[in-house]
Amino acid sequence: MLYLDNAATTPVRPEVLEAMMPYLTRWYGNPSSHHTVGEAAADALADARTRVARVLGLRSGDIVFTSGGTEANNLAVKGIAIAAAQRRPDRRAHVVTTPIEHESVLESVDYLERVHGYDATLVPVDEHARVSTDAATAALRDDTVLVSVGYANNEVGTVQDAAALAAVAREARVPLHLDAVQAAGWLPLSAEELGYDAISLAGHKLGAPKGTGVLGVRGRVPLEPLLHGGGQERGRRSGTEDVAGAVGFATALELAEAERVEASARVSAIRDRFIAHVCERVPSARLTGDPVHRLAGTASFTFEGTSGEAVLLELERRGVVSSSGSACAAGSDEPSHVLVAMGIAPEIAQTAVRFTFPRWLNAPLDAVADAVEASVAAVR
Repeated sequence: MLYLDNAATTPVRPEVLEAMMPYLTRWYGNPSSHHTVGEAAADALADARTRVARVLGLRSGDIVFTSGGTEANNLAVKGIAIAAAQRRPDRRAHVVTTPIEHESVLESVDYLERVHGYDATLVPVDEHARVSTDAATAALRDDTVLVSVGYANNEVGTVQDAAALAAVAREARVPLHLDAVQAAGWLPLSAEELGYDAISLAGHKLGAPKGTGVLGVRGRVPLEPLLHGGGQERGRRSGTEDVAGAVGFATALELAEAERVEASARVSAIRDRFIAHVCERVPSARLTGDPVHRLAGTASFTFEGTSGEAVLLELERRGVVSSSGSACAAGSDEPSHVLVAMGIAPEIAQTAVRFTFPRWLNAPLDAVADAVEASVAAVR
């Protein structure tokens, strides 16, 4: 069985599991405890925080360990927006995002509108799911307190010009939150290079366990916590820290960053050959997402005249596991909100199939292209 759904999750790397084991067995203490076992855990947590910060180009105090990308996005969107509004005399607040974001961002924005009375603007995207800086600039207002944008889209792989969008936000003195869950391991993450104020990452996209993640947020950015209690993570995220998870996350992030440039070049070449073969062999195949500005590990298509779910079942019967889009929306009868926002008709959006590759892929996918051709033909 060939697993090509790596945007949904990846296996835990052996190096990561090895790094975690001491903190699941011998040094399992609570890092807030003042004894030898607890202090060993605290030291490991501090070291993991420093290692993550080094990759991101942030200070160690800027790193908040979370339970994953969804929590990191919720904390960024709600935490930054609510803290900013509290500093405004009239408490008026406006947030800017796009209609193609992950549900954890879109539903957090919806929460701010419903519960706190915020205004929100969804900046439209073009047919390739790209956000223009002109459109982003036009969306900003005097009361805008946050811009939240996905660095790379989880369904079609389109990559945004994060540095340009950060410059727009910086000119308006508005914090930019970058959802980099899909981008990590494929694209640069340096805060200095990209100019973001907050960034979300998830461990299970990098070879760390599910349930691990990070929000990097510059110290100058006010952040209202969502979880209250013990005051861990400098009061920004209460709850006993998962020390082994933090160590595993740091290890996976370092490994992915070390391999990033070589892996992106290698997998991009394999991806491009695969895309060309599918489009040549399947007349109904239409590539979705930006043809140039896209993740190395993502190739997504619509197959008009089919059912995406039926194609997926046929592919799995032929030994290829892929998906129709975001795992968070699996089982929904609704067409992809990402594809619809790109101007794709709902009935065509429901024919979508996404292939996402691992960073260690090193062989052509000609046999997979053959399987795609046969699967589409079988369900017509």
